[in-house]
Amino acid sequence: MNARTVIGTLVMLACVGVATTASAAQETKAKNPYGLQALWNEGDMVSKMTLIIMVIMSLGTWYIGIVKFLEQAKLFKQAKEAEGKAWNNTTLVTDFQDLKQESAYRFVAHSAVDAANKHVGGQVQRADFGQWVEMSIQRAIGVINGRLQGGLPFLATVGSTAPFVGLFGTVWGIYHALTEIGISGQASIDKVAGPVGEALIMTAIGLLVAVPAVLGYNWLVRRNKVAMERVKHFGSNLHMTLLSGS
Repeated sequence: MNARTVIGTLVMLACVGVATTASAAQETKAKNPYGLQALWNEGDMVSKMTLIIMVIMSLGTWYIGIVKFLEQAKLFKQAKEAEGKAWNNTTLVTDFQDLKQESAYRFVAHSAVDAANKHVGGQVQRADFGQWVEMSIQRAIGVINGRLQGGLPFLATVGSTAPFVGLFGTVWGIYHALTEIGISGQASIDKVAGPVGEALIMTAIGLLVAVPAVLGYNWLVRRNKVAMERVKHFGSNLHMTLLSGS
């Protein structure tokens, strides 16, 4: 028997061993009576509602995270367009009108120019011009900040409550599992470990829901701060531009 034959035989035996192991693992998996599907099929109304609540939390987390990310990216793009303008008194109205209609920076500039026109037109004479324009700019910036903060409380709520919702599902599942074991009178390890392990799936799901919510919340809050700093800087430059031509 030469070396090539020996190698071929060993490779064949290895393939047979891998196939046998995979078949045995698949058969064991198929015979496993516990798992998420069994938890849903055998669970009561409370267990199913707990799972549904965590699924809603997860879907809401990913939806809000994606929407807020796109909203922030849009605001950063608008910042580049606004910062590219050479703001001065002679071209101020034309410059901000060149911005897109939905631009947050156009909203701030429009609010400031409108406030300045009202003061110059005599509609608001007793108020100081600088303070009046600054108040209008701050109100506009507050509106933008409120829009950016929308949805973030949901992420914070999910991040703080999802582990406890999962823990509640686990406690409820263990309670029913132990009750059934006590009724049957069989306290062997195979009768206890399976139902208890199945109930622990709830805690794992709660953590899987909470971790992305917490990470997404912190990341989006940090990006909001950067975006608002650019908006405030734009508002300050706009305020100084209007004051210089008062």
